[in-house]
Amino acid sequence: MIVFRSPEDIPTGFGPSVVAIGKFDGVHAGHRALIERARVNAATMGTPVVAVTFDRNPLALLRPDLCPESLVGPDQKLRLLAEAGVDATLMLTFDRTLADLEPRQFVRTLLVDALGVAMLLVGRDFRFGRGGAGDVALLEELAAEYGFSLQVVDDVRAVEGERRVSSTWIRELLEVGDVDTAAKLLGRAPSVRGEVVHGLKRGRELGYPTANLSADREGYVPADGVYAGWLVDEGPMAESPTEGPRSSIRYPAAVSIGTNPTFDDVTGRQVEAYVLDETDLDLYGHRVEVQFRRRIRAMGAFEGIPQLIAQMADDVDRVRAALTV
Repeated sequence: MIVFRSPEDIPTGFGPSVVAIGKFDGVHAGHRALIERARVNAATMGTPVVAVTFDRNPLALLRPDLCPESLVGPDQKLRLLAEAGVDATLMLTFDRTLADLEPRQFVRTLLVDALGVAMLLVGRDFRFGRGGAGDVALLEELAAEYGFSLQVVDDVRAVEGERRVSSTWIRELLEVGDVDTAAKLLGRAPSVRGEVVHGLKRGRELGYPTANLSADREGYVPADGVYAGWLVDEGPMAESPTEGPRSSIRYPAAVSIGTNPTFDDVTGRQVEAYVLDETDLDLYGHRVEVQFRRRIRAMGAFEGIPQLIAQMADDVDRVRAALTV
């Protein structure tokens, strides 16, 4: 997938293209439905599929007090869009200049002039331009004026309850540790991604060495607890996270999230993964993705080290069983 960071990066005469635009936070089932429709249209038109999105939630700039935590970081988003079959992504830096673009200028500059949009696909609640003044009705007018077609893609809804698949719903599930249902809405296992850094090495002392993710990890961290999941080793951090093919190794893992309440020397929430049956794996300085399959139990404090070790052994057995189902 080609990645453009600004309209200036796009070669002259790049279009025509089929464009899908949105925040794409999580690249969940609703987003994938829109992208799939774009891919079908592009196949019949013989054009590339381009996703236009932002490096952050616009609310992070406009209303930080109301901005929710993102489900994925920018690198994760690019990888997920590539996996969804997008040919190119225009990842816009959402700054004051972009926020102040009038709706007509937004469409003309970014979509018409830069991408040569032949067809545009958006969700029904899509807003754009300064103050969110642009909506689907205005897009219909601009599509007629500039000569591109517009398709408004309906929401993907659950059969039971008719609730719309959304990033908000997925965050609610992750906040209570329901990674199983979140995975169904995402179309993949929820995950966090970051560098493996040195910790207190307490897991090694207890017989269960863990890979500790850095505090600046990408992705939404679910509720505290122990999870069955996988650790995907993507290699040293020095390698590019988004460009070109990357080899990776996927390991079954028991994942702990929390502050280790049995001890009193951990101040922030940690994400650490014990790779099953591995005691000498050196992942320091590697970028890894931790994927969550099922929550095994909530986090809790134990009376002493023997009780904690016994619980960890039981956790590993339950994780192993969960990953073989």
